[in-house]
Amino acid sequence: MPKIIRGLYNLPDPAQGCVATIGNFDGVHLGHQAVLSQLAMKADMLNLPAVVITFEPQPYEYFVPEKAPARLSRFREKVEALRAYSIQKLCVLRFNRQLAEMQAETFIQKLLIEGLNVRYLVVGDDFRFGKDRQGDFALLQNVGKQRGFQVVNMHTFAIDEMRVSSTRIREALREGDLAVAEKLLGRPYRMSGRVAHGDKRGRKMGYPTANIHLHRAKVPLQGVYAVQLYGIDEEPVNGVANIGVRPTVSGSDKALLEVHLFDFERDIYGEHVQVYFLKKLRDEHKFADLDQLISQIHIDSAQARHYFSE
Repeated sequence: MPKIIRGLYNLPDPAQGCVATIGNFDGVHLGHQAVLSQLAMKADMLNLPAVVITFEPQPYEYFVPEKAPARLSRFREKVEALRAYSIQKLCVLRFNRQLAEMQAETFIQKLLIEGLNVRYLVVGDDFRFGKDRQGDFALLQNVGKQRGFQVVNMHTFAIDEMRVSSTRIREALREGDLAVAEKLLGRPYRMSGRVAHGDKRGRKMGYPTANIHLHRAKVPLQGVYAVQLYGIDEEPVNGVANIGVRPTVSGSDKALLEVHLFDFERDIYGEHVQVYFLKKLRDEHKFADLDQLISQIHIDSAQARHYFSE
């Protein structure tokens, strides 16, 4: 697990130096993974720690929160994904008014030079930073040449002529195309959270569910899915899941994730689990009454079982 450093004022002694990259890394998809592998390889060559610099909230969430897209991964999920790579430190900068109004040259001086003593930096060639987005790749390269650190750009990463990006993955999830999302992520799309007590309505209908707290303002997908649950001794456990606002039962302002696990009866309240979304079965609908809903749940479960049997 990378060491988490929060804020400019908690940076470690910069004397050793580091190699670093900057970005949101939402989803930690194959494009991100290529950058992280490149960073880890350079860190090993220079015998320096590898550092990922990211922002909370993400800049778009700060400037236009009402228009910000749903995140592919929460902060905890991002940290968990980074464990697979040789990242020693995760530097989390609070994106606030102070950071938004910081001049680009000040950002370079305070964070990259004085704060981290960056010796090698990887960024996208379209990366912009500083007040009014004045800083760019060219500025970083020029300052790097003057101050003795190398700046390289992460080239566009494509698969089957598709540019790998968090935006493209969100589109695939919204369209229910989990195969494309998996191809761009390098793994099935997943969400994680802790199993919590619900209202027990599913149990009364003959379909007990594990209710998972998502802690998200928005979610990138909705509907009914064939899923697998990981994080418990019996993993994976097949099941069917609904993610949405439950319009038939109660309706909710925030999306809920409810997973009915097949042939499973153990108490898993409090467990932190991961749910892998494997096939979309249908969109979420509002039914006339509970009997119609239960009939549809029968169909959903049968379809999910059929999917796993194949």
